[in-house]
Amino acid sequence: MGEGVNEQFIKQVVASTVGSCGNCGQRYDESSISVVGHQDDLWFLSLTCSNCRSQSLVAALVKESFQIAATDLLPDEAERFRDAPAVGADDVLDIHQFLSEFDGDFRALFG
Repeated sequence: MGEGVNEQFIKQVVASTVGSCGNCGQRYDESSISVVGHQDDLWFLSLTCSNCRSQSLVAALVKESFQIAATDLLPDEAERFRDAPAVGADDVLDIHQFLSEFDGDFRALFG
């Protein structure tokens, strides 16, 4: 990996992605995460809950750069979103909360 991806960055990403202990709900912070090792883009990390001391092992595939290039919108469909408000931090937090509680039942969600 290049200079831009280091252990501190990986810990930040994992802390924000994993969020909290599955056992007691305590939020993870960077001090509760240890890098076990990595090879190329694959990182292995150990998470220890500061509250209940339960441990988890996380494997993370981290690419230094990425590009989003796909869309399902046709040019005339995309036009109607031109004046839509920008996605803000509250929007991201709202979808994070929704996804943390979503059980994957799309029929119940859209039915």
